[in-house]
Amino acid sequence: MEYVSRVPRPPLDGLIDDLYYLEGAPPYARLTLPASPAAFLVVNLGAPFRIRAGVDVQTAEYADGCVVTPPTRAFEFGYPLRTRSVGVHFKPWGLAPFLPMPAVELCDRPATVEQVWGRPAIAELRDRLVSAEGPHQMLTLLEDELMRRLGDATGLGLVRHTSRIIAATSGAVAIDDLRVSAGVSSTHLAQRFKEFVGVTPKRFARTYRFAATVLSINPAEPIDWADLAGGAGYFDQAHFGHEFRAFTGLTPTRYVEVRRRFLREHPGHVLDGWPLPSD
Repeated sequence: MEYVSRVPRPPLDGLIDDLYYLEGAPPYARLTLPASPAAFLVVNLGAPFRIRAGVDVQTAEYADGCVVTPPTRAFEFGYPLRTRSVGVHFKPWGLAPFLPMPAVELCDRPATVEQVWGRPAIAELRDRLVSAEGPHQMLTLLEDELMRRLGDATGLGLVRHTSRIIAATSGAVAIDDLRVSAGVSSTHLAQRFKEFVGVTPKRFARTYRFAATVLSINPAEPIDWADLAGGAGYFDQAHFGHEFRAFTGLTPTRYVEVRRRFLREHPGHVLDGWPLPSD
């Protein structure tokens, strides 16, 4: 697959990790995206893809793309034989200034881009992207669209500051201590997080701790699960195993088997790391 990525210009760089272009045949027809502390937007330029946001949710088709706030459960993506898209990897708080609704309304409910920006706007953007001369021009067009849509997000500073502390501690921080140091009530902090991130700070920290722990795993080496769980601050290995199943739908052992399968069948692939084969 072809993957082109770049960091946007200020002030977008304070909200976005990177803009990217992706084209080619996916490594598997279905990929699972475990829960993560990041939000993203995809503008689809090829055949529709499908998303199932949880085992009890029906699969839905996304023709123009999708907007996803930090998921609290694993999502399954079904890809066409060949996919083509541009997208945005947001910082946890970064999507909010581009939404017409509180982020909590999209929690574990992926929306189409049309539902967020409107049909005329996304149709025009897709037309301009398809007519672009190449990936770099496409990313410039996407960046310009984001600059145009950048809205006011009064109160975002509190969430950004608190989220950075949670990230710096890999989620191992007492939320009440953050609330006290910020000089706000628990209710106010929770409301702000739901508005700008989509989840409470406690849930965000829980997701961040899990993601940081799992991404530290090297599937090519032996794993001491008890040591890993203890080092990440989990009560015991059973608690860690429960979190694993809640966030990925897999046991820790099965997760490593799936990661090793990806590495074996697609060494060096641009998608290796977080997406997992679903079949």
